[in-house]
Amino acid sequence: MELQKDILEYISQALMTTDETISVAESVTSGSLQLAFSQMPNASLFYKGGITAYTLPMKVKLLNVNRAEAEQCDCVSENIAETMALQIAKLYETDWSIATTGYCTPIRHSAYKIFAYFSFAYKGEIILTKKLELHPKTQALNAQLYYTEFILGCFKNEVSQLLI
Repeated sequence: MELQKDILEYISQALMTTDETISVAESVTSGSLQLAFSQMPNASLFYKGGITAYTLPMKVKLLNVNRAEAEQCDCVSENIAETMALQIAKLYETDWSIATTGYCTPIRHSAYKIFAYFSFAYKGEIILTKKLELHPKTQALNAQLYYTEFILGCFKNEVSQLLI
């Protein structure tokens, strides 16, 4: 997995400059964001860790996702992503957090579409939530890599706004 080094370095520098920390809660990206953060220069100074909660029971148990709500949407919604982002920040006591949930393969629950939600929290508030949609013939790994790169690019933009 080849990530854009300039984005990783920028995020690393920005978090060190602001003396802020980050944590990650992943589902659809299945650890690829955690991998990306671990590859950043001086990661141990700002990256506290993350959770890959792939199933509904784990999202409920580890991230306090509402079971009834999760059952209704197969754990994939804007609100689920936001809950995951807020909870991982609380759990790891970080300034920033990122959460992802979605589909990397078209299945019946997704209406045979490939899409994901991601959410950023900063100091206990949701600051960005988006839905990404991909072509239904996108290969699963390519979908996960695209989500990861896109989310990192968006995160870089959010962090850079604080530095201005």
